[in-house]
Amino acid sequence: MTIQILDKTTTISEQRFLLPGYYTWKEFEIIETLTADAADLRIIYLDGCIEFMTLGEQHEMIKTILGFLLELYSCEIGINLIPVGSATRRAKEKNASFEPDESYYIGEKKENPDLAIEINITSGSIDKLEKYKRFNITEVWFWENNQLSLYHLKNDNYEQINQSELLLDLDIDLLASCVLMTSIIDARTAFIQGIKK
Repeated sequence: MTIQILDKTTTISEQRFLLPGYYTWKEFEIIETLTADAADLRIIYLDGCIEFMTLGEQHEMIKTILGFLLELYSCEIGINLIPVGSATRRAKEKNASFEPDESYYIGEKKENPDLAIEINITSGSIDKLEKYKRFNITEVWFWENNQLSLYHLKNDNYEQINQSELLLDLDIDLLASCVLMTSIIDARTAFIQGIKK
């Protein structure tokens, strides 16, 4: 089997823009309404800061393949992973609103997902982990620079970890290398072979 890796020079079309100034929740809601019809635009709000993010093809491709492999893993080893995608997490009392790229309950539905995944092709300005902490999301994974960085919530703070504490047997390096393959068929084959070793 020949394995090809994605060209890392692929044009980046994801863009982020931080609005200058401070915005109340009410102002955020007005801006959100005004931009509601903008295709592929996400708005992140945290403590008065508003960031716009457009979703490019590379972002969506990585998100989809990563989600596919993670769901494949859960089926292969028998974990009830409940996908809820990019369902918005928002609460005025938490002063935050955002959408993870992928999110999952493990075992059963709860108040908030156990795992959230964020794909960062370009760096953002808003604190990446703080928004997740407000919603007590146990584990957050970031895809940046063609690798995964994992964080687990302990004692009200996130600590970087090398291995998922929710999916203990998942080989993170294998997962990341399979995401980078140009053929989803090759990625699936290599991933299945890797998790069955």
